[in-house]
Amino acid sequence: MMQKTSQDLTPHTRFKKAWLITALLMIFQMINFADKAVLGLVAESAMAELQMTSTEFGFIGSSFFFLFAISGVVVGFAAGKIQTKWIILVMGVSWAILQFPMLFGGGAMALLVTRIILGAAEGPASSISLQHVQGWFEPTARGFPSSMVAAGTTIGPILAAPALAYIIAHPQLGWRWAFGFLGIVGLIWTVVWFFVCKEGPYSHISDQPEKKESKNNDELNIHTHSIAAVVDQLKPVPYFKIFSSKMFIVAVLTGIGCFWPLGFLTTWSPKYIATVAQLSPQMVGTVSTLPWILGALALMGAGYISRILMRKNATVHQALGMNFGIIILISGIAFFLLPYTQSNMAILLITIAAGAAMTFPLATMTVGYSVCSKQRAAVMATLVSLSSVGGIVSPLMVGHLMDRAGYIQPAKGQLLSSQMAENLIYGMNQSFTYIGVYLIVVAVLAILFLNPDKTAKRLNLSK
Repeated sequence: MMQKTSQDLTPHTRFKKAWLITALLMIFQMINFADKAVLGLVAESAMAELQMTSTEFGFIGSSFFFLFAISGVVVGFAAGKIQTKWIILVMGVSWAILQFPMLFGGGAMALLVTRIILGAAEGPASSISLQHVQGWFEPTARGFPSSMVAAGTTIGPILAAPALAYIIAHPQLGWRWAFGFLGIVGLIWTVVWFFVCKEGPYSHISDQPEKKESKNNDELNIHTHSIAAVVDQLKPVPYFKIFSSKMFIVAVLTGIGCFWPLGFLTTWSPKYIATVAQLSPQMVGTVSTLPWILGALALMGAGYISRILMRKNATVHQALGMNFGIIILISGIAFFLLPYTQSNMAILLITIAAGAAMTFPLATMTVGYSVCSKQRAAVMATLVSLSSVGGIVSPLMVGHLMDRAGYIQPAKGQLLSSQMAENLIYGMNQSFTYIGVYLIVVAVLAILFLNPDKTAKRLNLSK
């Protein structure tokens, strides 16, 4: 007996299946970013036990992104010919397995190697997840479910941070079991996905044996008010034209700025919060979730607003592009003001600054509307991969500025002196000023040029 495809399902069953897939991919992204956030949470314990300097630990934080970009691009292009449900399955298995070496006594080198490989395995996650979920919804309804999947990247640390902080502080568990816990959760999710996953009815490689051919671009109404009306009927265009378009270049520049706070949050944020507010490890784990909470709310809120705007005949530029640019402008201003604050106000501003920067998936979605479905994964993956440069720079840059400011990591069991606390904060504040100015500039560019309606028309008319 043949397995039912998405095309064989009744409309009601297909609707429920679409939202089940959305929920599973949201959890998938939660695991993805919990895997990233764990490094920052174990920083104090791991640095002391493995006897690492700030620069060395920052290098390990940056190493996550060494192969992130390469794998993201390679898998993104492969997704044009391979069903995304299988790519997601392989990623889920890989993430889980790579957590266990640290549980079983791995040292600094094992941590470095596993973070590099994990980065390669997680590189395609964002673009492939968005590609898969968009295959279950029609174009004008994709903004909200896509933003929900993307919000999993911010909800993951919200749920994981308190649990991981408890595990790290537990005398019979410790920081190594934080990795083991994530590995077990990942294996459970992978089993569920294996039995549930299907390709959606709007997928470019669906489960059904036949698929209706798209019209030629010459027959399409390219001059429609919003490109969302015809995006699934577009034909492929040369990649060099896509990647050299003004919109794609601006999206990459903005993405680099958005990945910078991500690198900071997953490597240095808990240490910064503990120092600036002098909190206990358990409270640090709780407070560290605040930027992720704001990021989740901002993503889902912006996605829902985009859905309402598109139903009211707004363009994708208005509903997503400008929406995203305004949020990033807020992030840049908050980062710029951060060095002039302290204690609770500093925590508030780091929450706003880093949380708002987590809305980068909105830019990925926006760019996805400028190309056909067969090229969407490759284009989104290339955008995310190039943007990940910000994640490479951030941990190493902050660690270097801390060392240059005179910060020295205390030996295991020793408390942080007031002078070392001042040096740490001074080094981090320098980095906040730099990223604040950068984000303000690229946010203005995003508001002006993140316009897939105009870009799609230009690309298809110039073929």
